[in-house]
Amino acid sequence: MTQKTAIAKLVLAGMAGLLLVGPTAAAPTKPKTLGFVVTTWFTSIHESKFLDECPEGFTKGYDEIWWRGLSKPERAKLTDNGLVSRLDRFFIAVRRGPNGADVCLNPTAVPDPGYTTIEGKLGTGMNLTGTESGDPTAKTCKHDKFESPDGKVKGIDNQMYRLLGCTYGFHTFGQYEVNANENRKSNGNGMTLIEVSGVDDAKNDNDVTVNFYRAVDQYTLDGTGKFVPFASYRIDAPEGKPRYASSVKGKIVDGVLTTEPGDVHVPFYGNYTYMNYLIKDLRMRLEMAPDGASAKGMVGGYTSVDQFLYYMTSIGPIHSTGQIDCPGIYYAAHRLADGYPDKDGQCTHLSSAFDIKAVGAYVVHPEAKTAGDDDGAFDKLLRFIKLKG
Repeated sequence: MTQKTAIAKLVLAGMAGLLLVGPTAAAPTKPKTLGFVVTTWFTSIHESKFLDECPEGFTKGYDEIWWRGLSKPERAKLTDNGLVSRLDRFFIAVRRGPNGADVCLNPTAVPDPGYTTIEGKLGTGMNLTGTESGDPTAKTCKHDKFESPDGKVKGIDNQMYRLLGCTYGFHTFGQYEVNANENRKSNGNGMTLIEVSGVDDAKNDNDVTVNFYRAVDQYTLDGTGKFVPFASYRIDAPEGKPRYASSVKGKIVDGVLTTEPGDVHVPFYGNYTYMNYLIKDLRMRLEMAPDGASAKGMVGGYTSVDQFLYYMTSIGPIHSTGQIDCPGIYYAAHRLADGYPDKDGQCTHLSSAFDIKAVGAYVVHPEAKTAGDDDGAFDKLLRFIKLKG
């Protein structure tokens, strides 16, 4: 934009303001936009002190299942008398299918070995169906529901927790999501931006719009590795069009943002796997700090079984510490699916909940093109002056 064009725009704006609202009229308050960048994303897992929800203990991993299926001479031969590390054993153990088939790439190559899942009634998450009963609906299959540990939330739908709650790698001391969060922190892949627009009051507003984007900039960290609030992040928008752009309506009550359900695409990267993560009927509850510098909350919705299994079967050697068996989790995920039945009545999605944290951010949109402004600015100014006499 040339200096001449800029002056013309300022003159136009000033004259329009004086003529239309008068010199003493109070300017209306412009709605605000709040921005956040998600820093951590964990599958919501209820962890009791003594793991009461898993009376049989943690699920058996691929290595133990493979090991138990070997004779003593085979164990000695395949593991060099036990000297081969668990990590190196992964590449042997994962090929326990017929003719050496990789059971992560082809889970149905072997029968269902079983998978330890949650048996208790307590859990974290959201009531996605709006009922306390687990009876089937138009969008769901019959399933058991949970109640929050404090008894305040009834009818929680969280079959993902039922599936993963007895899996070592998905607990806070486990490997999978700790590693995934560190991946994003170090390489900047799969970072989610949340933008709340149309905010008249950051504490109470009954009508706001919540947009989800992917960031193309890495996290801004201080000298100790902590996330710095209010850094700027550009959205992923090739040729000016965002690739990850999902929008839902919401409201703010006492500084807590809640959204209406909607299908949302979330960029995801973790354990060397990248996905365009679609969460159906996503709803979010986000507690925002009064200064907007941080936020924490929960995301709930339905995760595709196929997409989840694509991620789990692509992780590779990290399973050596996460204690997952690909065939076991494959069969269990299909068995526990409770959302979006197909034409045969088999549900294809798992009700899910995720605990998230975020810091305040400036969400930078691509600049709008203003071709032709230089040629027409002064003409518009002259027409405006003539029109007003």
